[in-house]
Amino acid sequence: MVIGIGIDSVDVLLFKSRLSDALIDELFLPNEIRYCESQVRFWENFAARFAAKEAAFKALGAGLSSGLRFKDVEIIKLQETGSVSLKLHGRALSVQTEKKIDSIHVSLSHTKKNAVAIVIAEGKTV
Repeated sequence: MVIGIGIDSVDVLLFKSRLSDALIDELFLPNEIRYCESQVRFWENFAARFAAKEAAFKALGAGLSSGLRFKDVEIIKLQETGSVSLKLHGRALSVQTEKKIDSIHVSLSHTKKNAVAIVIAEGKTV
């Protein structure tokens, strides 16, 4: 059963103009940073991952005001398939447990202008 759906869109050029080392360190985990910085247009990848974190907050039905932090959501690229998945940490993991979410699906897409992500949280109702 779908427990939550989240979608987010990011203006890549605006995001790029605000991107700094301090912001990267605040929003992303080391593995995310390594992956994005290995890409030619790294800012597009950062923007897509930021959109995924925002979409995950929406799918969880929680956000910064409920204690979630951007580093609580990690976007992992699976090398064997090229697909992405989410790994939750900290407060986001607690929300996942509280809401009995068994699986989380994510899809990212980006162009030179836009980045978009959708997250679907599924679980069993009690």
